[in-house]
Amino acid sequence: MRKKLIRFQEIESRENIINGDNIDPALFKGKWRDTFFKNTNPIVLELGCGRGEYTVGLASEFPDKNFLGVDVKGDRIWFGSTSAIEKGLKNVGFLRTQIQLLEDFFEAGEISEIWITFPDPRPKARDAKRRLTSPRFLKLYKKILSTEGVIHLKTDNTPLYEYTLEVLNDFQAKVVAHTDDLYNSILVNEHLGIQTRFEKSFFEKGFNIKYLKFYFN
Repeated sequence: MRKKLIRFQEIESRENIINGDNIDPALFKGKWRDTFFKNTNPIVLELGCGRGEYTVGLASEFPDKNFLGVDVKGDRIWFGSTSAIEKGLKNVGFLRTQIQLLEDFFEAGEISEIWITFPDPRPKARDAKRRLTSPRFLKLYKKILSTEGVIHLKTDNTPLYEYTLEVLNDFQAKVVAHTDDLYNSILVNEHLGIQTRFEKSFFEKGFNIKYLKFYFN
């Protein structure tokens, strides 16, 4: 508990973390490139980023893009922030807020790409609207994505993968690529060996990793 409290205190003073609870979203909405990243590069979000392994991994591979990990858990974000600082990465940051509030922080078309990595599958039918690939959230993503923006989903959960394919069909989204076994598919090299802690754990236990890439018509 003491370590968590120390991390919460530290995230308030870190330049690569924005605590959405303590700041006016209008200070950044439509201004992330100028105010936060101080460049004109495209912005990529990782939603439910946890400890930020994917956010930091992608930022390391693509210095010509800006990466922003979004999560409500401050103690998790602390790990990603620390990793980015240790690696000297200036193109990565973290936003502590709830995903349903994204529209408060981002202007229409401000985001070029979204990664959803190993989200809670919310298996109960009554929780379907809380799944990060439900129509409720897809409508939100569509608002903040550029017209050519793409979304990636990685999950070990077969029902969530199949649910998402069904929803995307009804939503008239265009699926660019998908596989129910990423590491035995031709798409594996596109992921550059980057793994979240959850992905590594599930893969070592024998779970197939599912992957989807899509955009809105």
